[in-house]
Amino acid sequence: MELKFGGRVFRPQVRMLGELTGVLKEEVHEPDVPVYFMYRDLYLSVRDRERAQGLGLRYDMTIIPPRSFGEEYVKTLGHYHSHAPGTDLSHPEIYEVLQGRAHYLLQRLQGNKVTDVVAVEAGEGEKVIIPPGYGHVTINPSLQVLRMANWVARPCESLSGPYKAMRGAAYYELASGWVRNPRYGDLPHLKTVKAKGHLALGLAKREEIYGLIRSDPDRLAFLTRPQDFKEFFQGLLE
Repeated sequence: MELKFGGRVFRPQVRMLGELTGVLKEEVHEPDVPVYFMYRDLYLSVRDRERAQGLGLRYDMTIIPPRSFGEEYVKTLGHYHSHAPGTDLSHPEIYEVLQGRAHYLLQRLQGNKVTDVVAVEAGEGEKVIIPPGYGHVTINPSLQVLRMANWVARPCESLSGPYKAMRGAAYYELASGWVRNPRYGDLPHLKTVKAKGHLALGLAKREEIYGLIRSDPDRLAFLTRPQDFKEFFQGLLE
C-alpha cells in the first residue's frame, strides 16, 4: 500500500484490527488484519512542504477499504484533539473526501458527559470541518474504497484514550442503522447533517484543499489560530 504522490513514494502507518478490537461493538479476534492506511506529511513539491511547515500545517491522506465487522461498518479508531497552544480550544481539522463516501461521527465531551453527537455525511469532493471541542470517528458505509485527505496543525495530538475507555464512540453504525453505545448512559439524540465545509471556506465542491497551501493559505489559518475564528465554527454542524 505504498502511495505515489507528487513523484514520491510514501509508506503508510497501518491500523491493524487488533488496535480496533477495543472500540468495535462486537469483539473480533483477528489482530493481524490490516484495516486502513494513513499517510502523513505528504507534499507535491519541496516548496509546498516548506510552506506548510512554516505555517505549522500537515497534509495527510487516509485510505479505508470497504468491509464490516459483523453488522458494523469499518471505521477509524476515533480520537479527540489536543489544545492549541495558549488556548482552551482543541485543534480543529478539515477533511476532504477524494473518493467514495464517508460518515464523520462527531461528539462533544464536556466533563464526563457527551453533550452533542452529529453524523456528517460527505461524498466525493465535499469537505468536513471538525470544530474545536469535538472528537471524531470516520466510517466507510459503502462498498467503495474511501480515500480522504486532511489539513491539521502540526502540533495537534490525537487522543484516543476516551474512545478506548468507552469501547468506541457514542453510537455505532450498523448496516441496519445507528445504535447507541450503552456504556455512555444517557445520550443526546444523534443529528445527521450534510457536509458544508466547502461552503464555509468559499470553495467549489471539486476544489481540492491541497491547493490552498499555494493559492490562499490564509483560508487555513483557523487550524492554527482557532481562538480567532469562533464565529467561523458556528453553524458548521447544523
